[in-house]
Amino acid sequence: MDGSLILFNILNPPVLFFFLGMCAVFCKSDLEIPHPLPKLFSLYLLIAIGFKGGYELSESGLNTQIILTLVAAVIMASIVPIYSYFILRYRLDNYNAAAIAAAYGSISAVTFITASSFLEKLHITYGGHMVAALALMESPAIVVGLILVRLFAPKKEGDGAVSWGKVLQEAFLNGSVFLLVGSLLIGILTGEKGWEKLQPFTQGIFYGALTFFLLDMGLVAAKRIRELGKTGSFLIGFSVISPVVNALVGISVAKVLGFTEGNALLFAVLSASASYIAVPAAMRMTVPEANPSLYVSMALALTFPFNIVIGIPLYLEIIHRLGIGA
Repeated sequence: MDGSLILFNILNPPVLFFFLGMCAVFCKSDLEIPHPLPKLFSLYLLIAIGFKGGYELSESGLNTQIILTLVAAVIMASIVPIYSYFILRYRLDNYNAAAIAAAYGSISAVTFITASSFLEKLHITYGGHMVAALALMESPAIVVGLILVRLFAPKKEGDGAVSWGKVLQEAFLNGSVFLLVGSLLIGILTGEKGWEKLQPFTQGIFYGALTFFLLDMGLVAAKRIRELGKTGSFLIGFSVISPVVNALVGISVAKVLGFTEGNALLFAVLSASASYIAVPAAMRMTVPEANPSLYVSMALALTFPFNIVIGIPLYLEIIHRLGIGA
């Protein structure tokens, strides 16, 4: 692999601030981010990326390639948790296997945003419809994970019927998905005029907000690393190997469907990332038997930093070698 791509990615200021946050925890600094601010910056990032995607989609319009990409995104988000579940079942019970599989079938919006900023620094273009793919991939894994629990978990006396209404509401109407899809639709409806009005807000302070958000993510990830010691080598290995396998599947799909270089990387990153916000929220409500310290720690403290440091440049190198988008 081209080491200069890894170095280029690491020397990205937002990524360096992520490690600064981790160092603060390891050095026992009293650095803290006031609680409402990370939430505010995460909302801003979702608005900015959704609005930009909507604007670019309004410029390009719908075509066969875009429709195929969106269909592939939904299928990918449904298949990954299925094969992940059966791998995890070798060491885990049904509940934990399903919860972790759902987390790895879903996506991380922050990893996607970091990958898109990486592409922009390299002057590699990508389609606005990839934001729509991001929104579509967040929810199916939650539904598949719950179906796996219902199919394979042993029935307990007094088990009631699953409230599918609440499950679907959490899967498709959770705050992150709702805001992302809403921003995407507003970007489509307002087009170029809306883009000109909001560009100073959605683009001008984008990297500053991303930097602040990743600083907080570094603090949170470092605190979670201590819990990984309880998960054992199998789950630590899964946290690193699974993203690479999922990315290779995603890159294969991109090759078959004729994606551009930038779209192929974002699809690979979406396939490789794991959810540490939406899925844990849904699993805590619907699968309380699963241990959150497993699936949150794996996704946040290992898979997330692996993807933003090594995964993104590694996947781009593979895409280059396969000649995708050339």
